[in-house]
Amino acid sequence: MINHVVLFKLKEYDSEEKKAGVLSEIKEALLGLKEKIAELKYIEVGTNYQLAAKSFDICLITHFESIADLETYAVHPDHLKVVEIVRRHAIDRAVVDFEF
Repeated sequence: MINHVVLFKLKEYDSEEKKAGVLSEIKEALLGLKEKIAELKYIEVGTNYQLAAKSFDICLITHFESIADLETYAVHPDHLKVVEIVRRHAIDRAVVDFEF
């Protein structure tokens, strides 16, 4: 199995309400991929309760049976739609992929 972990840092917003709305939009879009991409075996999305300046805001954890399945997911049209949503809001990301 492959564990694909992505952390996203969002840009600054005028209000906490706006940021909360963006966090919710991204979380819902990511979780919606489970029903659309067969290769995606597990998905978990968490938002950081400690919104400190140096921390990341969103953590995505996904599991795939193989690297080939992860690669299929990466170019899947529904995943690419979510990528566009995230790109509108994220200023940084970190990725770790490992076997478990």
